[in-house]
Amino acid sequence: MASHNIIESDMFRYTESGDKGGTPVILLHGLLGALSNFEGIIKHFSDSHNILVPILPIFEISLRSLSVMKLVEYVEEFIEYKGYKEVHLLGNSLGGHIAQLYTLKNPNRVRSMILTGSSGLFESAMGTTFPKRGNYEYMKQKAESVFYDPAIATKELVDQVYETVNDLKRAMCVVALAKSAVRHNLEDRLDSIKVPTLLVWGIQDGVTPVWVGEKFNELIPNSELVKVDKCGHAPMMERPDAFNIALGSFLKRVESDTFIVNENKQLSFIRKVC
Repeated sequence: MASHNIIESDMFRYTESGDKGGTPVILLHGLLGALSNFEGIIKHFSDSHNILVPILPIFEISLRSLSVMKLVEYVEEFIEYKGYKEVHLLGNSLGGHIAQLYTLKNPNRVRSMILTGSSGLFESAMGTTFPKRGNYEYMKQKAESVFYDPAIATKELVDQVYETVNDLKRAMCVVALAKSAVRHNLEDRLDSIKVPTLLVWGIQDGVTPVWVGEKFNELIPNSELVKVDKCGHAPMMERPDAFNIALGSFLKRVESDTFIVNENKQLSFIRKVC
């Protein structure tokens, strides 16, 4: 895994691949996500786009005020701080939920939205109860269950999750945000999102099942769905080549103003694992 220079400026911590001109791409990680989740995207697109990953202050905000909307405000402030008039917004899991809420509040700031394994309609991870602490094997199994191939859950990733849920404050933050996500169900508001939207879903996603991606596709008018076989909750990690081809095609069409939703709105993108 490559190391990235984390920029610390004002209230923000983030990585940035460098200004390439054009519309920047902002990547939003999930509840237990990390920079490494986006390694494939950063490596593939950094030569053509400015790729930014703000590190969401999930464990820095006071528990009393922590919510999904508080993280949306953080993203709003970050985009203002960077001076961007328009962005591509990509989110995985909770990050996708934040992307939707940001887009609903700031539709003129979003050139396109990309959701993958996103919450906002339904999610089944640790639930909204206190995570089981002190049991490494349990957390290892939970981390592995996120992926079609359990080997994607490296020891580094499992250790990170285990460390988080065994820190009392952090574990309480996880539960608080999980509950907040459930409260901010967006089913009745998604038809208001008009920006070009790409949905990339693992067919074997057990956290936000593929029917959730299909429901997003049904409710977001200007959206298309790419389904990836032999893939779980994080296609950009588990099937990076497939993910990057789908994303590259989408960005090219959006930026050339040739994005048109096809008749059935679903693109089949199923490849064998090499």
